[in-house]
Amino acid sequence: MEPWLCTACGNEYTASPEPPAFCPICRDERQFLGPQGQHWTTMEKLLWQRYAVDWRELEPGLIGISVDPRFAITQRALFVTRPDGGVLFDCTPLIDDATAAKVREQGGLRAIVVSHPHFYGAMVAWGERLGGVPVYVHEGDREWVGRPSPLVKFWSGETLELAPGITAIHLAGHFDGATVLHWADGAGGKGALFVADIITMVEDMSWVTFLRSGPNGIPLPAREVYRMVGALEPFAYDRLYGSHWPRVMKTDAKANVRRSAERYLKWIDAEPLAR
Repeated sequence: MEPWLCTACGNEYTASPEPPAFCPICRDERQFLGPQGQHWTTMEKLLWQRYAVDWRELEPGLIGISVDPRFAITQRALFVTRPDGGVLFDCTPLIDDATAAKVREQGGLRAIVVSHPHFYGAMVAWGERLGGVPVYVHEGDREWVGRPSPLVKFWSGETLELAPGITAIHLAGHFDGATVLHWADGAGGKGALFVADIITMVEDMSWVTFLRSGPNGIPLPAREVYRMVGALEPFAYDRLYGSHWPRVMKTDAKANVRRSAERYLKWIDAEPLAR
């Protein structure tokens, strides 16, 4: 038996003769099923249907990974390569032999860290296929893991160093355990921040916003915005990578996040950020 994959969000669930009755992540107010309702598939079926892994170099030392053609919510993973083992931020619902070989050619993986439940994808399958790589999930999101495994490591606190210059940061907001990743060597040494949609890049990609749910239009309260901006303050970053292929803020990201927070707080009639 293979683990089940929810076709709406792409997350994996423990193998069983019959699929789960429902996906709790998609039943939650932050996600949705759409008019097609609840359906399930497996990684084997995706490969048989000729889905493949889309692998793109985004800048030196950084590779983006997604699924082609479009599947689920088109999650994008980000792979920081290192000769002594890199770090993967978020997971796709699919990993094939060619992708596993490419990861090994780039030095392999020392750790997988996931941002939040919408971007778990097939995180345990990724860890298993690449030789038992640990998968770090913040303890605030423990309840959402659909396929328990010894590879899943629940971490606590506000930061977790995964490799020199690569740090997971607990932001909360979108989910209790929502996590972003700081890469100090990114953007030519100016620093890059990987945020999925914990911080949501909008159509004008020099701005961001702060949402409990993007698709369902649920805002975050001021207290979460204060916390998120404060948690990022110690980190230098000039570039911001969002949730999908086009979502890249190439320069001035830290200043843009702060001014976006100021604008957001103004329009919800909240106090401005502390200076």
